[in-house]
Amino acid sequence: MNEPVVSRMKIGVQLPEVEWEVPFPQLIEMARAAETVGFDSVWYGDHLIYDLPVGARGPWEAWTTLAAIAASTATIELGPLVASTSFHAPTMLAKQAATVDAISEGRLIVGLGAGWNRREYDAFGFAYNRRVSRFAEAFTILRTLLREGEIDFHGEFYDAERCVLHPRSPRENGPPLMVGSIGDRMLDITLPHVDAWNMWWSQYGNSVAGFIKEKERVDGLIEAAGRSASDVEATSAVFVQLEGGAGRQMGDFVRDDDIPALMGSPDELADQLREFEAAGAAHVQLCVDPITRASIEWLGDVLSEFRRR
Repeated sequence: MNEPVVSRMKIGVQLPEVEWEVPFPQLIEMARAAETVGFDSVWYGDHLIYDLPVGARGPWEAWTTLAAIAASTATIELGPLVASTSFHAPTMLAKQAATVDAISEGRLIVGLGAGWNRREYDAFGFAYNRRVSRFAEAFTILRTLLREGEIDFHGEFYDAERCVLHPRSPRENGPPLMVGSIGDRMLDITLPHVDAWNMWWSQYGNSVAGFIKEKERVDGLIEAAGRSASDVEATSAVFVQLEGGAGRQMGDFVRDDDIPALMGSPDELADQLREFEAAGAAHVQLCVDPITRASIEWLGDVLSEFRRR
């Protein structure tokens, strides 16, 4: 008799953006290390520039980076945490996502948001006003192209004249979609359609209690949208501080020194992550301080302990 399959929470890691200036080959090495030690996923932010005490600094372009990671790995899932629809024409964003999903042979998770950091909007010439309204149109175009392959759309902000997405993603219905927001309006737009929702660690205080509180609220909104909460995965970023960490500060991010990080030995961190799993998290992304290849390799022991039942 076959034993029942026990579903476990997936654990990913966010690669560095501007915490330090990472030569691109080292970034790829970090993604490969994450795959080797057993992470389920690797994530990269879709940002352009931050103002830091050392001056203006930006990460590598997200979708080019994801394509390189997809071509350099074999099993690990990957995605943007999260892609700002403001930085991309939605038709081209669908094209990029389908291409990266093909390169990875079906390992992409499409995290999406409306963006927030005005500094990069102004610097790169993107409209900052009415971001959620723009997102609503972009999301309609993007999800329709990825899931159905074509759209004819004429809106206030975007037009897609008899647009056809070809070649398609290797998955019949396209890659899974995840909204990176817990704002009411963003959730109203996306919850009828997405496969998962995600929140940043500072939005829920980086605690299991805070996660449970927000999950209960979002579960109610999912049901109000006519779906079961079990149909939309709850995911979250989790802040983890290792030896040598000095606090996470990234320019326009608020430095949340009052929000405790997860800390401890591999056994202790595994136990803390099990609490998120018990609270209903389907997937977490570890935001690690410091974020280096050595940190990723050290966390391999945490993953091993977490999976030891």
